[in-house]
Amino acid sequence: MNYKLASSPHQHVRRNTGQIMRMVIYALIPGILLQLWFFGFGVLVQIALAIITAVITEATILEMRKRNFERAIKDYSAILTAILLAISIPPFAPWWVVVIGTFFAIAMVKQLYGGLGFNVFNPAMAAYVMLLVSFPVQMTQWLPAQSLTMQQPGIIDAIYAVFTGFSADGFSLAQLQSAADGHTMATPLDAIKTGLAQGLTYEEGLQSAIFDGNLGIGWWWVSFGYLLGGLYLIKAKIINWHIPGGMLAAMAICAGVMFLVDPDRFASPVFHIFNGSLILGAFFIATDPVSASTTNKGRIIFGAAIGFWVYVIRTWGGYPDAIAFSVLIMNMAVPLIDYYTRPRTYGHKKRSQGEPK
Repeated sequence: MNYKLASSPHQHVRRNTGQIMRMVIYALIPGILLQLWFFGFGVLVQIALAIITAVITEATILEMRKRNFERAIKDYSAILTAILLAISIPPFAPWWVVVIGTFFAIAMVKQLYGGLGFNVFNPAMAAYVMLLVSFPVQMTQWLPAQSLTMQQPGIIDAIYAVFTGFSADGFSLAQLQSAADGHTMATPLDAIKTGLAQGLTYEEGLQSAIFDGNLGIGWWWVSFGYLLGGLYLIKAKIINWHIPGGMLAAMAICAGVMFLVDPDRFASPVFHIFNGSLILGAFFIATDPVSASTTNKGRIIFGAAIGFWVYVIRTWGGYPDAIAFSVLIMNMAVPLIDYYTRPRTYGHKKRSQGEPK
């Protein structure tokens, strides 16, 4: 029998950037498949367009900078950014939306700051906010789950819809958004926000056909898929639990307190956690190693603050989801968080007031 002996400090499984990025992409697969099942093949079209744009943009800029673009592209960071942006926008958004967004993410947010490791903001979320502010109509054309729609477009319909605005049979996006009863449907977060603004109670808002109890049809399954992928990343030690734990805990506490105060005006914690992109944001977006906090205590603060801002903006702001805005707000606070949460050197003693330096 052959044994490989190594003292404990040297028994490490070291992963390079490419391996880590690939594992994150693999962890996204359950959620993407469920998103594909419930919301159509437009998801795949958007992912393909985003990846092509990201690779071309990254290679072109690195070539202009006289850098080795082949090695940079093989780290899969641009591809991961492209996928995160693509799954965050409506599946049948016009093709130019994801192309502009991906170009902005790679060229302006990532490469303009010096490339991987130097970007201050999360590239996918910065691009998402830019698109949402610039093209609000195209960025809010989400379809209801396919089981609720009059038309269930296939892959050819998805390609036609993304590039022309109509399915292969000539149905417009407005018609594809219509439910079986002929009413145009919104996302669960938007439906509740609109209902509360119109004077409905939270329970009355849940009577819409898009809901099954507290949960939007299709949406909670997608969130569950991303939750499985996120737990895999924690088990594989790709990410730590601190950011997603802090983010989900803050959301649960904020939503739970307000729901107890007035259940007619405020949604339940379960509703907030499993509808929208909170779980995707907690495990795959906020945990970006470049733009997130780097200390364990700082990660908890960073994640909790994101969860707090998501709840505030969802409840009193003008946007139903708010993951992107909250992440960008806290990206700006990372240097301050890291400064006050960095661990002290072993043997260091805090200088008392009045003690000479």
